[in-house]
Amino acid sequence: MRRFAAVVALTTLSLSQDVLASRFSLGVSRDKYGESVANDMNNAGQVALVVRDKDGTPHAAFFERGKVSLLETGGEIASEANRINRFGEVIGSVQRDNGWQAVIFHQSQNPTMLGTLGGRSSHGLALNNAGEAVGFSDLADGNWHAFFYRPGQGMRDLGTLGGNISYAVAMNDTGQVAGTSVTSGGYRHAFLYDPQKGMQDLGTLGGRYSSANAINKHGVVAGMSEMPDRSKHAFVYDGKTMKDLGALIGYGDSVATGINDDGHVVGIVDLEHIRLAFVWRDNKMLVHPSGKSLYLTNAINNAGQVVGAVYDRGLEAAAMPSATRPFVDHGGDTILWFNVAMAVVAGVLVFFRRRIFSMLRAPNTL
Repeated sequence: MRRFAAVVALTTLSLSQDVLASRFSLGVSRDKYGESVANDMNNAGQVALVVRDKDGTPHAAFFERGKVSLLETGGEIASEANRINRFGEVIGSVQRDNGWQAVIFHQSQNPTMLGTLGGRSSHGLALNNAGEAVGFSDLADGNWHAFFYRPGQGMRDLGTLGGNISYAVAMNDTGQVAGTSVTSGGYRHAFLYDPQKGMQDLGTLGGRYSSANAINKHGVVAGMSEMPDRSKHAFVYDGKTMKDLGALIGYGDSVATGINDDGHVVGIVDLEHIRLAFVWRDNKMLVHPSGKSLYLTNAINNAGQVVGAVYDRGLEAAAMPSATRPFVDHGGDTILWFNVAMAVVAGVLVFFRRRIFSMLRAPNTL
């Protein structure tokens, strides 16, 4: 048994030695703030952050140069911070007794409450450098729709793809919006909204549903689609076609969570017992293990910094350079064999753990 443990340890070390320095904590004190997750970072290094106190309540926060500042409106029960623009403005939401409200936190003025589309609650998910924002809001009938907010003009309903639900999660400076909507057929599809063309259904990679999570200045969208075999693959949509990034990874369920203006895409891959992080840049697929990389990849900025969180008995806000050298630096069979190797190691560990437990539970027959 000791020999087996040594083999597993050496195998894991040989697989991970190239990425020992791939991630770094932002230094948010867990003793003071609890768990933390970085949701976005601008090119100046300012971060939209969520910290969770000991009872799990989330609080919006702003992080810069090692300092955490809680973002507050007064009287909220909980709050969240989702995206940040180049001026350090943060969009999120605050929870009060009567529901959630989308809000923009400013650097030098009071927060701006965005209101709703006639219902009780709204959630702010993204904003651009013009101070425009998107998210979703309840309607008077209880459904929720994607909204577009413009300073001085208020909140506008973006509609749906024929169903009764939609939500917007990302936008760029030209007013293009990415999100997800229920279609007339009852499935959720990723959409791209353009001020001139309206809402466009991006379809799927052959499965029933898809979702969009990010957009860059060129209108390129990243997200996830179900496949015909019911697996989930990350995709990037370039305005004409939906490219299957999951096929380049070659294994597991994947989802793209962020994209920058250079078209670099980040996301995660889930195997049965292993979480991986990926970066697709310069037509190469870079795959990292979360144990030596990020457990959550929430965004990538134009400086090439990937932000999210690591996991070590709890989530901790962290970042990783997108060009970090991984185990492998190209797609296809190499990544497949890497993933298979990691899955085998995990499977063997589970097998022996169960075997040991069964031996310990067995009655003494001597």
